[in-house]
This record gives sequence, C-alpha cells and structure tokens, in this order.
Amino acid sequence: MEYRRFKDTIVARLDRGEEILAQVKEIALKEEIKLASVQALGAVNKFTVGVFKTDEKEYLANEFCGSFEIVSLTGTVNTMNDEFYCHLHMSAGNDKGEVFGGHLNQAVVSATCEMVITVIDGAVDRYYDEQIGLNLFRF
Repeated sequence: MEYRRFKDTIVARLDRGEEILAQVKEIALKEEIKLASVQALGAVNKFTVGVFKTDEKEYLANEFCGSFEIVSLTGTVNTMNDEFYCHLHMSAGNDKGEVFGGHLNQAVVSATCEMVITVIDGAVDRYYDEQIGLNLFRF
C-alpha cells in the first residue's frame, strides 16, 4: 500500500494480496483519524460480506471467491470507546454482471484498490445499542 495526504483527503493505492480493512486501519492509526468517510473501487478475489437480520440481531455472512470488480465501497472511520472503529459496505460484480454485497467483513485485493478517505474535523464515538443489536453513533 502507498498513500498520500492532501490536507483533509487521503488518496491510497492498495496492492494485490492486501486486505482492505487492515489497510484502512493502518492508515487511520498512522494519520490519527478519529472521523472520516471512505470510498473506493478496484478488484478483489476473495471477500466476505454480511447482512444484519434485525429480528434475530445477528449477521449472516456470505463468502465469495473468484474475479470480482468492486462496484461500490463506502463507509466511515470513527471510534468506539475511543479506539479505532470502521464500518464499510461493499458491492462487487462478477464476470456475468451479478453483484453481491453487504457489510464488509473481509476483502483481499486481486489487482488494485483505489481509495479516497475524507478526514472530517471532529470525532464521533459509537456505543452498542441493546435494543437494536448494533454499534450506533453516539453524539
């Protein structure tokens, strides 16, 4: 991975074999980011995305392997209990034009991933909401 910071914007290139969430965490910790938005595109050969079932308060994870183009990768970087926290969603399409997506648990870059992180001046922490079963923004 290589990246460059331009004031409040970070432009990063993730390389083959790198795991996306791990690289976002590395950048956020190095740059001391407490709040940011993330967007990216690229190619992956293995990824796991989940869907939250609200009635059961649990995620169902789906793992995909093969050649996929990232159609959309978006989300936030912030904190929970003042520690790094990242919430990303990703959609990726295969060679038939089928697209799969959800909450990103893991994604391994197969060619490259071009990412833009927009740092927001401020901080928003999270807390676990028992009723909903998710980590929500605390303002």
